[in-house]
Amino acid sequence: MKLQKFGPCCLLASEASSRLLIDPGCFSTGLDELGGLTGILVTHVHDDHLDVGRLRALLTSNPDAQIVSDVASAVALADAGVKAEAVHAGDEVDLGVSVRVYGNEHAVIHPDLPSVPNVGYLIADRFFYAGDALTVPDRPVEVLALPIGAPWLKMAEAIEWLRVVRPRIAVPVQDYQHVIAEMAYHVLERLGPNGTRLMALSAGAPAEF
Repeated sequence: MKLQKFGPCCLLASEASSRLLIDPGCFSTGLDELGGLTGILVTHVHDDHLDVGRLRALLTSNPDAQIVSDVASAVALADAGVKAEAVHAGDEVDLGVSVRVYGNEHAVIHPDLPSVPNVGYLIADRFFYAGDALTVPDRPVEVLALPIGAPWLKMAEAIEWLRVVRPRIAVPVQDYQHVIAEMAYHVLERLGPNGTRLMALSAGAPAEF
């Protein structure tokens, strides 16, 4: 599997003949020339994970890409004339590789903020992207997208989730500020479980797993 990063929340996962773009949001970069997508996965409706305008632009050069999303994102996309398949925890979608769906709700940012649906995706039974939640899949995870700088997240929660999921490789995401990200990398490397290697992706440069 190859993973390529296009901003704090946006990743391209390539496995076999499948090219799946996850969460093209408002901070995503370098998407203009991206082609050959077989699918676009959206975890939830927040702007940093779903920029409807950018997603519509992507469909110009990727007209056959199948869009899979949570319920709220499917509604937002439908309002913009874009068809998406709404999925729920327990669903499985075939996008050239298996995509299993986990989770239901966004993590609590503050009790006064309304909750939104949030789903995570296990791609090819190898790579798990949970969106804005700390969902634990019911099977082993080889590569985990690990949020480290989100407003809903405590570092202690990220560490405990990492210890529970116990991936072979953790790929940091939601690393919005470079300085905070570097500090988080250091803490996670020290406190993560034995056998897990932290491997930060450089923007635009693919890495093979």
